[in-house]
Amino acid sequence: MDFLDVVQKRTSIRSFSDKKVDESTLREICRIGGLAPSINNYQPWRFVALTNKPMMSAIANAIADKIENLPDGNHEIAIPVKRQVEYFSTFFENAPAVIFIFTSPYESVLEKGVGLSHDDINRMRNYPDMQSVGACIENMLLGTVNLGLGACWMSSPLIAKEEIAKILNTENNLELAGLVAIGYQNKDIPPKTKKEIDTIFEFVP
Repeated sequence: MDFLDVVQKRTSIRSFSDKKVDESTLREICRIGGLAPSINNYQPWRFVALTNKPMMSAIANAIADKIENLPDGNHEIAIPVKRQVEYFSTFFENAPAVIFIFTSPYESVLEKGVGLSHDDINRMRNYPDMQSVGACIENMLLGTVNLGLGACWMSSPLIAKEEIAKILNTENNLELAGLVAIGYQNKDIPPKTKKEIDTIFEFVP
């Protein structure tokens, strides 16, 4: 598929057919993700591809419990708001596959020579490790479209990232940074309207 077609066709897909996604396809999507640029070529990512339905359900339940236990603000709308958030945080349970993107800590050379903490430097540089993960996930999304599948980038499940890591039995030094729900979409969904270039572009000669 032409690159521009892939970019313009990509949109968030949350409804999938029952068709399974095989391991080789998931592996290829992660390989494409791993080609993304990263700070100092650190490549902080680690991928866990999951198709196990009982484990998906366990993860979805852990997320739902976290949302349910959030403190209520406006009591009149707390219940419907939580239900809405729960749906958008757990719909991956009905996807054929989910890829969890974990990161390992990045130590800047600045930390060795200045009196600033890792968190201080990260804030100053606007979290370059997370920027790297964003580039990785965008590669994955575009790769998914190119392979004829649909996907949705998810961050709301991170409310239960410790519980998810425990269910997946990941290494202690890894932190969950995002999820991508993947499958064959069961209906055509047109891409969302984007801002016109004249409203977002400025040229300074």
